[in-house]
Amino acid sequence: MTLKTMEPNPAWDPDSYPDVVDAFAALDDETTVRVWGADWCGDCRGQLPDFAAALEAADVENVEQYPVEREDGEKVGPKVEEYGVDLIPTIVVERDGEELARFVEAERVEAAVYLADQLQD
Repeated sequence: MTLKTMEPNPAWDPDSYPDVVDAFAALDDETTVRVWGADWCGDCRGQLPDFAAALEAADVENVEQYPVEREDGEKVGPKVEEYGVDLIPTIVVERDGEELARFVEAERVEAAVYLADQLQD
């Protein structure tokens, strides 16, 4: 299942974010981008379309989407417990089981910029 919130924002301008596009373009085929979110989530609707546009601009193809639901105030869904997902959106970039970068909804910087900074360090 895919998230509607992961449909790329057509207004996102890759020329305004060359470092972001370069950071994502440098990811190899062994790297997976895992995205937890929900179409009902305001933070996801606000952040994920721009993030998806950045991935599209960098031709990142290995993206796994995990729809999250709420049950009794808890987040539930695929791999939520395994990855310790409490807030959404949560995005994890990993290679061979090693976490390279993580964005959690509470960050003050947009997801694409935040993750690109982590990947470039």
